[in-house]
Amino acid sequence: MNNAIRVPDVIFRTRVKETLPTGEYVWKNVTSEEIFNYKRVVVFALPGAFTPTCTTQQLPAYEARYHEFKQLGIDEVYCLSVNDSFVMNAWFDHLGITQVKPLPDGSGEFTAAMNMLVNKANLGFGNRSWRYSMLVDNGEIQILFEEPGKMSLDHADPYGLSGPSEMISWLSTDQTIKDNASFILQNA
Repeated sequence: MNNAIRVPDVIFRTRVKETLPTGEYVWKNVTSEEIFNYKRVVVFALPGAFTPTCTTQQLPAYEARYHEFKQLGIDEVYCLSVNDSFVMNAWFDHLGITQVKPLPDGSGEFTAAMNMLVNKANLGFGNRSWRYSMLVDNGEIQILFEEPGKMSLDHADPYGLSGPSEMISWLSTDQTIKDNASFILQNA
């Protein structure tokens, strides 16, 4: 019996650059299956594009450590936010992000299904994503690092557990355990 939790099945409305010489952006619907099936994917979610911590720390940190994720067997790294594709693309262009991919959840459908939608009306944001990161292997959530205080009324916005260091540490440990198990089985 498999008790793994699968990622929500949604359609992400994205704008991607055409491969034609014009390089214009075109609409492309991308399903959860296309993003997560038959791949190992890291997703980190944050409250909003162009916000201070997200812009100066979280997104740049994942971009800087992208190659470490690839070396640990990760196929793709996505940044998810309850922002539309126009905002996500402008933010990535502004920061020069080229390796991490934007995952716009403009309606918050994926975020709500993950039970990570929080009301940030106190900041004028409306509903946004709580800060978390997760490893998804073939559509199944393997581990999720959620910042503390999601249900708190003080409207804090902690950042630590959802950064790249925690995930890389877990992936490194996970790989070591797998390597040791493989070594023991081969030498039994």
